[in-house]
Amino acid sequence: MREDYGMRVVYNGSAEAAEVAVTEALKQVGFGILTRIDVAETLKKKIDVDRSAYVILGACNPKLANHGLNLEPELGLLLPCNVIVYENEAGETVISIIDPLAMVGMIDNPQLSCLVEEARPLLQSALKAVSDI
Repeated sequence: MREDYGMRVVYNGSAEAAEVAVTEALKQVGFGILTRIDVAETLKKKIDVDRSAYVILGACNPKLANHGLNLEPELGLLLPCNVIVYENEAGETVISIIDPLAMVGMIDNPQLSCLVEEARPLLQSALKAVSDI
């Protein structure tokens, strides 16, 4: 796993299967997918560029989001938690999730540390679940 601004695993399967697996794993820990952006499809339509699979999923845990917004109204600029699924140059399927620690590190509000302590293990658990598949 990568420990800078994201947590990452290589998935043993296609990008499509990885998207399904991570969506289910996130659901198991209380996160739903609010948004889905197919970057490869959008770039093909808009500027006729071919690229390998690349999808951005906007994951949200409603309880944590509400708590965070109550503590810091501007937190919405960083929500939902982004999850990316893509094929890298080596042909591997990668799943990467934003690290809440890095995300709230941009905000000067120590009260948000309680959210990190709750959200980070849940996201790590979801990532571990897909890496075990």
